[in-house]
Amino acid sequence: MTELTEQDRRATDTAGPFAELLRIEPLDENTFRGHCHAGAPMRAFGGQVAAQALVAAGRTIGADRSVHSLHGYFLMPGDPTRPIEYRVDRVRQGTSYATRRVTAVQRGEDVFTLSASFKRPEPAADRHREIPALPGPEELPDAFSLWDDAARAALAASGFGALELRFVPPDAPGVPPTVPGMPQQFVWLRTGSPLPADDPLLHVCALTYLSDLTLASTAGLHVQPNFFQRTEPPRLLMASLDHAMWFHRPFRADEWLLFAQRSPSSSDGRGLALGEFYDRGGRLVASAVQEALIRERLVAPR
Repeated sequence: MTELTEQDRRATDTAGPFAELLRIEPLDENTFRGHCHAGAPMRAFGGQVAAQALVAAGRTIGADRSVHSLHGYFLMPGDPTRPIEYRVDRVRQGTSYATRRVTAVQRGEDVFTLSASFKRPEPAADRHREIPALPGPEELPDAFSLWDDAARAALAASGFGALELRFVPPDAPGVPPTVPGMPQQFVWLRTGSPLPADDPLLHVCALTYLSDLTLASTAGLHVQPNFFQRTEPPRLLMASLDHAMWFHRPFRADEWLLFAQRSPSSSDGRGLALGEFYDRGGRLVASAVQEALIRERLVAPR
């Protein structure tokens, strides 16, 4: 098969523009409705639910403020065959900061809650952790290059076909030594189609979606590879329990970002994972923390 050029790859989007995954419709000034694709069989993808909830919160905020943090709890699995209603509570509207709480409702039950804080920009001294010196995405294969046609078709139908991933091999030059008891992984990612340059909220919401792709799997790396690189049936049952993000600097989610992830703990059926996003200029643009449910799948006796 002929390798696609970078320009061709960007122009090809079998699942439609990525921005469509974040689209919600207003029902009134504080209520919105969206649809989410599956992340697991019959379970709405949590990253998309969180991203759409943040879109809803942002719709009630003026353009003079940008989101700097979010905290969310996944309460129940969402049904990908039904719409989700996002109800926004305008908790606080201060001089510098504003807070919104969003409840995602389906069939009359709360499936997700989100608190998001927005602020006006202000001058301040700038510092950040340096980016690891790793191979760039151009040097790495497409994460889906080894998938067969059936798997690729299922990928496109799921909605994940609207993104790009490039995993850094654990033995690649520049990969930091693994700390005992702390698995890690590094992946370059971006949306698979361009996003409007004049809509910074959309880029933040897109990164919220992307942040849920591999973070939980980092907490399970001591047992199995992540979903995108696994060749055997999963040994673990995994689901996001909560998710938090902090947005430090402006960025574009349709340009390559390095997602550096590590997991300091896994016990009691739960795993904790930490992640940092860096742009190609080496700036730390966002951080994420997630706790995930991690359980050994029951295997029927032979």
